[in-house]
Amino acid sequence: MSQQIIIIGAGFAGLMAALSAARLRDEKGVSPKDLTITVVAPEPTLIVRPRLYERDPGTMIAPLSDVFAATDISFHAGFVDTIDIERGTVCITNAAGDTDNLSYDRLVVSAGSHGFQPPIPGLADFGHSVTDRDGAVALDKHLHALAERPASRARNTVVVGGGGFTGIEVATEMPGRLREILGVDTPVRVIIVERGQCVAPDMGPEPRPYIEARLRDLGIETRLGSGIAQLDGSGVTLENGERIEAETVIWSAGMRASPLTAQLPAERDNLGRILVDPDLRVPGAPHVFATGDTAKAATDSEGNFSLMSCQHARRLGAFAGHNAAADLLGEPTLAYDQPAYVVCLDLGPDTAIFTRGWSPRTVELTGAAAKKVKMDINAVWIYPPAAEREVAFQNAFDARTVDF
Repeated sequence: MSQQIIIIGAGFAGLMAALSAARLRDEKGVSPKDLTITVVAPEPTLIVRPRLYERDPGTMIAPLSDVFAATDISFHAGFVDTIDIERGTVCITNAAGDTDNLSYDRLVVSAGSHGFQPPIPGLADFGHSVTDRDGAVALDKHLHALAERPASRARNTVVVGGGGFTGIEVATEMPGRLREILGVDTPVRVIIVERGQCVAPDMGPEPRPYIEARLRDLGIETRLGSGIAQLDGSGVTLENGERIEAETVIWSAGMRASPLTAQLPAERDNLGRILVDPDLRVPGAPHVFATGDTAKAATDSEGNFSLMSCQHARRLGAFAGHNAAADLLGEPTLAYDQPAYVVCLDLGPDTAIFTRGWSPRTVELTGAAAKKVKMDINAVWIYPPAAEREVAFQNAFDARTVDF
């Protein structure tokens, strides 16, 4: 009787989980008819989320149908609404609103995350985001529509809520994008609002001065120690009472795991991620593995844990898919680890910064050299492998075994 692995999500973790499971199946000489691997997602595409802050965000997708076909991975279009661990089924709703139930022998939850919007008055109505493709496309349309509005200080001003990685990459992209749309001589203004006492709070003391200097070079202002208290159609009011007139406000502060994690009988962290076992199994649900942004997993023995990032999602996915297949094929599962951690932060059209390590972070590259690495990461490394069986399987193996 055929066994079934279902993988929820076609993001970085879901893709690597599917390829890794298929690789082990192939290595053990098991027929795809005897072990079916099915990815469930709205469409067979990878949204290249780390690039949604860039120009033309609608193009930041990569088709997956060919690589799935080359590796005998099935695809089922739809959204998973419910997980029934007692029956071993998932309920799926397709674009037409029809529902279907699929049975699984092993389930990999790689449903990703979504941008978190706190209950700030006006944020839902007037704020933009780049945490999902629809939001990034809507922002892009909004920016281009600014050219049709009367010139004003508010029209030419962008406020970015949050001074973390996403906020900085969005902010440093904005001066160039605005001038392309409004004219090269337009006096644009970009302001990062960060409730903490510094931008890039997670980067540490060595990288931060370079980042701060780059923001100054680009003319980007910062407001520290006070968050956004309210938005309306013409600007924001900060918690300290300062008013900033701006027709564009981009919220970048915070992500939350897919709400599907709440359906599993396991402890979750404040981001909604499941605290998984070393092999990424969900405690209390032995046939379910969580990975990517739905999992909080120890990366090493030093007390570090995976982050909601493409870098961690790919490796987490590779381990989860391998382990789901191994569990069915009588092979030992592997404990996830990811001791190497790097950050390559985009800082505008010609500059980036590349750091290594958790704490302290060591700066290895800056300027044009770091920018080249960032471009390679964004445009080459994180894209799906070629639709060739051996190439795809090697990519999955590398994602599990090769550190930066």
